Amino acid sequence: MKGKNRRQKKENSRTSTKKRRMGTGAVFALTFCAVLSIGMAGILVMTLLKGEGTDKQEKPEIVDDKGSSFWEKMPEKEAQAEPVMEMEVQNTRYGHELADAEYMKENHILAWESSQADTVTFGFIGDILFDDEYAIMANLLRRGATIDNGISGELLTRLQGVDVLVANNEFPFTERGTPTEGKTYTFRADESTAAYLHDIGVDVAVLANNHIYDFGETGLFDTLDVLERAGIPGIGAGRNLKEASAPLYFIVNDMKIAVIAATQIERLDNPDTKGATEESAGVFRCWNPEKLYQVVAQAKEQSDFVIVFIHWGTENQAEPDWAQLDQAPELARAGADLIIGDHSHCLQGITYFDDTPVIYSLGNFWFNSKTLDTCMVQVTIGREGLESFQFIPAIQSDCRVSLAYGEEKNRILAYMRELSPEVVIDSEGYVSKNIH
Repeated sequence: MKGKNRRQKKENSRTSTKKRRMGTGAVFALTFCAVLSIGMAGILVMTLLKGEGTDKQEKPEIVDDKGSSFWEKMPEKEAQAEPVMEMEVQNTRYGHELADAEYMKENHILAWESSQADTVTFGFIGDILFDDEYAIMANLLRRGATIDNGISGELLTRLQGVDVLVANNEFPFTERGTPTEGKTYTFRADESTAAYLHDIGVDVAVLANNHIYDFGETGLFDTLDVLERAGIPGIGAGRNLKEASAPLYFIVNDMKIAVIAATQIERLDNPDTKGATEESAGVFRCWNPEKLYQVVAQAKEQSDFVIVFIHWGTENQAEPDWAQLDQAPELARAGADLIIGDHSHCLQGITYFDDTPVIYSLGNFWFNSKTLDTCMVQVTIGREGLESFQFIPAIQSDCRVSLAYGEEKNRILAYMRELSPEVVIDSEGYVSKNIH
């Protein structure tokens, strides 16, 4: 996993440095032993060894080891004297926030690493499903249970290569609860399958969808606990409205980036998927969008870049519906810098509202046995805003998803151009506004 690999490299580096220091200390001590008394040499050796224990602490990292809470990876207040100074040099704008572990935890802020010094890459994928009573997981288990039997190696490399990968977690992790009465499809997956999120490279699980409550409050609570133990933040649902609507913030390369998740689905006064309230658990509903606009505006005031991941649209319809068309420009006006949509189980088009790109639906990613066009969206964010937006074509077929190449890639890009007359999509899927 990305965080684990970074941590291991740093630990190896620390071990190597310490060994070199110990070797130098031994030579120094032997030299003095030759000219001084044994007692004096002993004092010097003790002094040298004591000095080795005062190495400057390295900047704390967020890791995603299964079985560890991601909030437990935040720096402890008691051990911050020297590390805080180092952070303030590297984060001239956000060093004060990084210095306060309790503040970061309370406000859902994560310190993060990027593969580049001045930018950060985010990846986004649509619906995934780990329920072994349905085709995707049943076929994976039959083929050998390893993730490369469900997602191609080339695509896994792309997914694992971004700094932050966001996926729509279209099911609860639970082995308890009662399925929602009268609902045609109710999904759930065993806790152990959370390991597949790590295998894919998922850093953020979106829970704002119409299946996270399939096994009621029990299933939702179990999901929150499972993700906490797995070290993967879940957004868009919670034990109350404050938790469900809370943005997740990343501080990276002296930038602060907010990710917000919400759902319009189901569009009923009393939906099967309960909306969170001040005192009860559920999802962050935005069928009435005023609360979402307020959260976006507040996040914009507190950060440099705001991403909204929203569950909306009409199933199996390639054209965005009236509610999507109504809310998208309002989200941009409220402060969203990037809008990512899903729910329709098919691709929908891309457009811009001022400088805010919108993809109305990512489509399924790894969800069922149908042959469907799908994608990964990858964006690069710099200190001046969005630097690139790339639509990466893929195909879900026979319970497996793979990158699209050659004629299939060109066909999917051509289809997206038909759905997206207001943008330009080049041969590699890079998207820009159509200025004509």
